[in-house]
Amino acid sequence: MENLQTHLENKNYQKIKFKIIKTKHLLIKAKINGIAGNFILDTGASSSCVGFEGIDFFQLKAKKSKTKAAGAGAVGMFTQLSTNNSLQLGRWKNLDVALIIFDLSHVNEALTQQKTKPVHGIIGADILLKGKGIIDYYNHYLYLKKDL
Repeated sequence: MENLQTHLENKNYQKIKFKIIKTKHLLIKAKINGIAGNFILDTGASSSCVGFEGIDFFQLKAKKSKTKAAGAGAVGMFTQLSTNNSLQLGRWKNLDVALIIFDLSHVNEALTQQKTKPVHGIIGADILLKGKGIIDYYNHYLYLKKDL
């Protein structure tokens, strides 16, 4: 029987390495609009997002949003929206990604308290669904299906 990696690569999946940090979060590198950053891979986050400081850093075009964000430890947070962004994880790319922009300071403060580096944002279920994501926790790989 072939192993998982070979099987998925034969099905046009791209393999992306992630790290498990001290806090047990999954840390993954990504490029938004060609600019690299560090992100938490979070299956419980419905949408991918970046902090407000990411607007300039990732060259985002932010628009007002009526949606309020909620997450672990915070609710009713003001958000903005940025559409038509490119996202690259390893060799996997999507050229039409919407990102929620909100205050990630509570996330980064918690990471810093655990002596872990802050992140630029979160890769959420929206990307995992688009890429038909499969997470190999044991080998620390995310697999996303490449569009043909």
